[in-house]
Amino acid sequence: MFFIHELNRTITLHPSYFGPHMRDYLIHKLHEDVEGSCTGRYFIICVIEYENITLGRIIPGKGDAEFTITYKAVVWRPFKGETVDGVVSSVNKMGFFAEVGPLTVFVSSHLIPRDIKFDPTSNPPQFSDNGDQIINKGAHIRIKLMGTRSDVGKMHAIGSIKEDYLGYDMPHYVEMFV
Repeated sequence: MFFIHELNRTITLHPSYFGPHMRDYLIHKLHEDVEGSCTGRYFIICVIEYENITLGRIIPGKGDAEFTITYKAVVWRPFKGETVDGVVSSVNKMGFFAEVGPLTVFVSSHLIPRDIKFDPTSNPPQFSDNGDQIINKGAHIRIKLMGTRSDVGKMHAIGSIKEDYLGYDMPHYVEMFV
């Protein structure tokens, strides 16, 4: 789920950057450091507003200055039970991995409907119901998150496609009439 979150970031600046464009450099450095990062609880998508940039505090013995920036950012936090759309990145007999933006989701073969089975003879590897549902690398998929786990700078999740309206998401074609 997406939220707007108020956050703080301390940035250390070398004396060579002191001058009339220091504020622009601090804002650029903030964007560079935080956008696309993971805190362990959520992903920071983008910075949308700067609330306050404090006066610099000189670090004794070094000459560098520390600035604290208060800002608002759009963050995404995946929740247990949330339904998300993703793209399959790899398939093996144990299940498949899907990328949901920055989140990697594993769907075990136990959490795939019984009529969709792994086809060991296919190349590339795939799960199929011998009909129109084929789950292979690059397929668009709708997944329900069963749980999430955090590592340093990365999050992972376990997902399921065993419920109604989950699984292979057929491409939607729009016909235009002239």
